Amino acid sequence: MSGRLPSKDAAKKQAAALRARLEVEGHAVSHSKALELIAQHYGFRDWNTLHAAFGNRPPVVWQVGDRVSGTYLGQTFDAEIVSVSRQGEGWFALSLELDEAVDVVTFDSFSAFRKRVRGVIGPDGQTVEKTSDGRPHLQLDM
Repeated sequence: MSGRLPSKDAAKKQAAALRARLEVEGHAVSHSKALELIAQHYGFRDWNTLHAAFGNRPPVVWQVGDRVSGTYLGQTFDAEIVSVSRQGEGWFALSLELDEAVDVVTFDSFSAFRKRVRGVIGPDGQTVEKTSDGRPHLQLDM
C-alpha cells in the first residue's frame, strides 16, 4: 500500500489526472482502467475493493468548540478547536488550544512550550508536513 488513503473524490481526481497524463504520453487508457491503476497504487486489487475501503462514512467536518486529541511533534495532547477555515475538499486549517502546553523542542538543555498550535489537516486527520523522522507535525485521532 502506498501511504494513507485519500478521500474517494481525491482518488477519482487522481485517476482523471493519471488518464490525462498517460494520454499526453501516447498511452490512452479508459477511465475505468485509470481507476484500477489508482486502486493498485494504494495496494488494492481493483477499484471496487478500494471503493469499499472508503466505506459509507460522511467526511469529517471540524467545528469551533470540538474537542480533539492527537499528537503534535510526537507529543500527545487534548485540545479544543478555536478556529477553523476550509482549505479545500476535506482539508481544514485548524487552530487548537491545548489543555496542557507541549514542549516543541527536543534539545535537552532548551525548551519552548506551546499551548496553541495551528495546522492544515487533510481528510486523514494529519498534516502533509512531517518531522525529520517522518511523522506528521500534527495528527488528530480520528
